[in-house]
Amino acid sequence: MNCTPKFPSPRRNLAYTQEDFHFCHLLTKTRRRVGKSCSQDQTASQRLPCKMGSVSMATPVQELATDGQDPSERYNYGGSGGGALNASVPLVEIPTVDVGRLISSPSAANHELQKLSLALSSWGCFQVVNHGMTNSFVDRVHEISKQFFDLPKEEKHRYIREPDSIEGYGTDMIVAENQTLDWIDRLYLTLNPPNHVQLKFWPEKPETFRETLQEYGVKLGELNQILLKAMAKSLDLEENCFLDQYGEGALMTARFNLYPPCPRPDQIIGVKPHADASALTFLLPDKEVGGLQFLKDNEWFTVPIIPHALLVNVGDQAEVIMSNGVFKSPVHRVVTNSEKERHSLAVFCIPSAGQEIKPAEGLISETRPALYKKEFGVPKTKAAYHKDPTSVRLLGRLFAF
Repeated sequence: MNCTPKFPSPRRNLAYTQEDFHFCHLLTKTRRRVGKSCSQDQTASQRLPCKMGSVSMATPVQELATDGQDPSERYNYGGSGGGALNASVPLVEIPTVDVGRLISSPSAANHELQKLSLALSSWGCFQVVNHGMTNSFVDRVHEISKQFFDLPKEEKHRYIREPDSIEGYGTDMIVAENQTLDWIDRLYLTLNPPNHVQLKFWPEKPETFRETLQEYGVKLGELNQILLKAMAKSLDLEENCFLDQYGEGALMTARFNLYPPCPRPDQIIGVKPHADASALTFLLPDKEVGGLQFLKDNEWFTVPIIPHALLVNVGDQAEVIMSNGVFKSPVHRVVTNSEKERHSLAVFCIPSAGQEIKPAEGLISETRPALYKKEFGVPKTKAAYHKDPTSVRLLGRLFAF
């Protein structure tokens, strides 16, 4: 297969180890944008703890919605220049990849590889079908998410995340005093490596939760390997080239998301625009309620729902490091609606901590230099991400301080 990818202009030569990306990932899953300050007339239950230099948490959005409280100004995302958030946007048919065909005969696989290559270089995301999970099993994964968020708040609060931690149940993490908050509650869990798993945050109700999530993680691990190999083959590289960089102790985290009905969908956003700091992200969207949108050519597009399909999007590590800019890490957001709650489950696959990653040798030449150079020595510190906005932006266009 003749593959001649177009490379973006070389940017500042920076190298990052996986410790940097793990830290960036944690920041990614906190808030990316600061906004308006708290309203002076908030009720006591809406007052939000803000501790600079630390991470605290707002009241779960589901509780605000259930109590019928009007959202405070802290949730007002209006004035971002994009008009009403619930304005109609075009529906886009992103490529759909059949995983069964991808691993079957060469002729069938080549056809799927062409679709995969187009999806990775244009949209940076694609739908996957025939992914090895039965419809009934996918329905079970949907169900444990809904059942957890339907539990009494006292039961959910057993798994509330601890201060300065991302693991567990909660809502928007507050990292800035005047931060605009998203209309979302989450349950954030580590699936891999085993020594990072904190079972105290894994719900015991519903009774099938732990078993189902563990099985889902195993199946996604297998799918992740298949796709990383296919991504390499789509660029005429040795099929294990990306998988070898991914490493054996890779991090896999799951984020169960609940977006309750929102009283102001024109002004309040589910998740602000961002790109993922992962290599790949697997999303199991709501079976009926949409809301996920991708940005392309400065225009937002709504992703259609394909029953029992998974949506896969490229993260920054696969774009700016592994593929040297060939793959695209898309900016995306989630909008709210006033009538129905929406559930989704995002799983982030992040290469092993401490493992250096770099562009594949086959993607580097004198005419197509590496966007990032390999570097040995002491990695950049966490503080550098606060002091060097250029490095933060290169890692994903996801922080707007």
